[in-house]
Amino acid sequence: MSAIALVSIQDRVRELAPGFVVSLIVAAAATFLSEHYGAPVMLFALLLGMALNFLSADGKCKAGIEFTARSVLRIGVALLGMRITLEQIAGLGWKPVALVVTLVVVTILVSVVAAKALGFQRLFGMLTGGATAICGASAALALAAALPNHPQKERATLFTVIGVSALSTLAMILYPMIANWAGLSPQEAGVFLGATIHDVAQVVGAGYSMSPETGDTATVVKLMRVAMLVPVIVVAAMITRMQGADPTGKRPPLLPWFAVGFIILACVNSTGWVPSLVQGGVNELSRWCLVVSISALGMKTQLKELASVGIKPILLMIGETVFLVALVLLLLHWAW
Repeated sequence: MSAIALVSIQDRVRELAPGFVVSLIVAAAATFLSEHYGAPVMLFALLLGMALNFLSADGKCKAGIEFTARSVLRIGVALLGMRITLEQIAGLGWKPVALVVTLVVVTILVSVVAAKALGFQRLFGMLTGGATAICGASAALALAAALPNHPQKERATLFTVIGVSALSTLAMILYPMIANWAGLSPQEAGVFLGATIHDVAQVVGAGYSMSPETGDTATVVKLMRVAMLVPVIVVAAMITRMQGADPTGKRPPLLPWFAVGFIILACVNSTGWVPSLVQGGVNELSRWCLVVSISALGMKTQLKELASVGIKPILLMIGETVFLVALVLLLLHWAW
């Protein structure tokens, strides 16, 4: 049995190796360019990856690129917990928690109303609104598993995943500029980025491209949004039961393991017992995981696929994204 398991592992490694190695090469090139030209390494990784997006089509590299963009990213985010202490989280105070709860509830409600006004099912509004307000593609997939079955659900889920990924990629480039234009402090910029960008990868990329403090704050705020997935999925499950529908397939975990890992490492780091050498090594490993995964994410970005779904769904998601940015800036201005 152990021999069979070993052969299975070897086959899996062979399957993933080409895509992972390509992502690693792109990450190394991005690091080299960043060190020599002073621009953010995450941005170089994303742009170089997008230039090679043909590699994510069917072929030897596809499985490895998918694995790197998904699993290596989550490992990198979990390891970021070694940068954070509970003292930092407490230092943010109650305002970020109130901000996150407000923006998630309001964005989803507005999305449901907007979807109905545009002629879509309310559940499509909940799917796109949840993905926009919480954590992008992960939230879309989690919510899709909890919502009732519908003939158009699979297509709606696919569009939502593509849409939030494309908008997050754009946001990673534009939102730091908006933060600078608005004159936000490093902590305020971190709250803004963490509260508005859809996917974890792009939050991390945008935050740490500005400053370590902004990156740390953005990551904490983003993981607060990820935690909101639990009550939103519970509500979606209640809707499913009320409609008498049972979703098929395996449901994703209510709280992603990378968020749990982040919290555990933050708790460990808060004790002050972690040697600086170990802390530095984990932080460097985390940085590499994130750069490699963003390289893969760039290779997966297929903006042309959005053109095949019509204009109304695109307008809905762009509208949700703009609304979220305006809401967060308004709350920062009046309540921060």
